Amino acid sequence: MNYDAILLTSFGGPEGPDEVAPFLERVTAGRGVPRERLKEVEDHYLARGGVSPINAQNRALQDEMRKSFAARGIDLPIYLGNRNSPPYYADVLKEMYKMGHRKVLALFTSAYSSYSGCRQYRENLASALIETELTGKIEIHKIRPYFDHPGFIEPFADGLVGALKKIKAQGIGIAATQILFTTHSIPNSMAQTSGPPTHHGEVFAGVYIAQHESTATLVIAAATKILGDELPSWELVYQSRSGRPTVPWLEPDIGDAIRSAASAGSKAVIVIPIGFISDHMEVIWDLDTEAKDIADECGLFFYRVSTPGVASQFIEGISDLVEECINAVEDKSLAKLGSRPDFCAVGCCPNTRADLPAIS
Repeated sequence: MNYDAILLTSFGGPEGPDEVAPFLERVTAGRGVPRERLKEVEDHYLARGGVSPINAQNRALQDEMRKSFAARGIDLPIYLGNRNSPPYYADVLKEMYKMGHRKVLALFTSAYSSYSGCRQYRENLASALIETELTGKIEIHKIRPYFDHPGFIEPFADGLVGALKKIKAQGIGIAATQILFTTHSIPNSMAQTSGPPTHHGEVFAGVYIAQHESTATLVIAAATKILGDELPSWELVYQSRSGRPTVPWLEPDIGDAIRSAASAGSKAVIVIPIGFISDHMEVIWDLDTEAKDIADECGLFFYRVSTPGVASQFIEGISDLVEECINAVEDKSLAKLGSRPDFCAVGCCPNTRADLPAIS
């Protein structure tokens, strides 16, 4: 299709101490997050000067995408817009329209399907179009989930190989090592309704867990191919829960999983944050600080694998995804979890609180 711009679509974050509390209030509006949890997260940001690393990481990603696009002859400008902090979607869309862009391809900084990781962004973009009176004037299409693209898998596999070599150098064997693939916990109900509806909308695919399990399996397979050896056992775990205590969220929590590994006789734990594309606050604090502290208390050697960030494979993978849309090149996805539509299905990853407009 004849797209004329890319919108790198992200979560956003505070750029200074005064922005932290308003940012968190925007993020959690209407979600019933306990006040003590908000204060706890606010302290995490303030401990790092009140600046989230995510914005700088996205700007670095934008720069690397431009270089890759130029090398491949992809002549599309790349704009960056955020859900919860400047530059906001509405402001960016007004700028894009002013510059003559009418058909936009949106890349979400979330590789998986869920309400919070996909449809909420689609709703936010639709809302921004309405706010700016650009509905029908700018068309926005979303790039597909990329949890199983080689460009997303390979950096994690390389990181796992490096971690295993570090652990071997500590004199710790395979049998005494536990791999924990971690992602953002979400309410059980959100996980169950992730993905497209089936059976005339009565049942949902519930793909959130399956997609992460596929990613983990692909990372293990790629690392095994590199090493040629048997790898340690692995488990999918969850982190960064923030909702009401009475609402069931996906488990086990990573802290509990680390304690269980120690109780089972493990001597080392490798944490692989497959739910995230960059080392933002939920990785740096929840894993490098809190999870590591638990591992230290349990006497475990702790190694956290890096997220893809601006790894060359990931950048080239993004260019592959764009070329799928503009040049109809081959889909390189590895998991093959069933047919993949060009656009999100009607009712996909529904908002259970309100039926709001969403871009395709």
